[in-house]
Amino acid sequence: MRGVRSFIVLVALAFGAAAGCGAAVAKVPQGFVGMAGDGPLFDPRVNLTQQLDRMVGSGVEKLRVSFNWADAQPYKSWSDVPASQRSRFTDVGGVPTDFGGTDEVVSAAASHQLSVLPVVLAAPRWDGSPKGNHVQPARDKPYARFLTALVKRYGPNGSFWSANPSLPVWPIRSWQIWNEPELNFYWDTANFAPSYVRLLRAAHGAIKNVDPSATVVLGSLTNFAWKDLQSIYKIRGARDLFDAVGSNPYTSKPAGVIRILTNVRRAMDGHGDRSKPLIATEVGWPSALGKTKQNFGFNTTEQGEAKKLSQLLPMLASNRKRLGLSAFYYYTWLSTDQRGAVSWAFSGLLQFNSGQGTVSTKPAFDAFRRTALKLEGCRKKTSPLRCS
Repeated sequence: MRGVRSFIVLVALAFGAAAGCGAAVAKVPQGFVGMAGDGPLFDPRVNLTQQLDRMVGSGVEKLRVSFNWADAQPYKSWSDVPASQRSRFTDVGGVPTDFGGTDEVVSAAASHQLSVLPVVLAAPRWDGSPKGNHVQPARDKPYARFLTALVKRYGPNGSFWSANPSLPVWPIRSWQIWNEPELNFYWDTANFAPSYVRLLRAAHGAIKNVDPSATVVLGSLTNFAWKDLQSIYKIRGARDLFDAVGSNPYTSKPAGVIRILTNVRRAMDGHGDRSKPLIATEVGWPSALGKTKQNFGFNTTEQGEAKKLSQLLPMLASNRKRLGLSAFYYYTWLSTDQRGAVSWAFSGLLQFNSGQGTVSTKPAFDAFRRTALKLEGCRKKTSPLRCS
């Protein structure tokens, strides 16, 4: 990934009053401000706890991350697992499963009272499509079984919580089914909608069978998202398979983000989904101008990134009700910013120097923190649930 439901919906003013901090009136509800986390955020040299502390202090209330199926279930059967690796796997219906990576994320997020939106994607080689990037599942049932295991582990009454009694119980209640399936980078079938909806149907059933009140989030659509959403709606029964729509509205100007989201909302309303929430699952601009040859039309400078996000966040807040926008996730918290890399490697609010193993801030970090806290009616935060 370039990686919704909150448990309590209160404005930050209420939290501020309870804490006696005299916060200003919040312009967004609790749970509106999110962050996408991937790549170097999970580098072993990065102190994840410290970075989540900084996220919370910057107004972040929820975290969108990838739950990589290929990493969790790289082997189809125990006979395929090298003897030296067997100890890290758990048996899930006969499939060796490594929950180590997802356990780390869920544990750290729960400790910080951050709700997690997992994007479950990337087929393992044993169930990958025989064409393209081999990332699309060849069959739907193995993916559904993996989702069942995830919900049983991290959902309400999940085994993870009983096995870790020292953690606050912060179950995952929202699950996103893939990311940008209309792009061949993530999906191997050009006419993506029919095969994607088949997977969505299997995933929806798997999740709801374990947690009937969970939120199933449609895989985020980008570029001409509203047109691709129309192709999904055209498939009989598709609209009953998701509870919220995700969109990655990348474009060069902040106002363009609102236009894209408006088009997506119109498509939703036109198909009877006026009451379903829309989520801006990735927004942002890579500060890659002059640092890489790759340019999708979004590249800007570090100062430009800060300026654009300072403009966008208030726009998202002021258009929130009209769009039915339940949350946004900024992409991304931490990036490597290595010259010559792909554009998206310059998208972080902070920069990870892989050579030195150090983290430094970019102008966008201060801009995000200042703007997000203002929207939440807070001077500072030590918890996603209250000002202090």
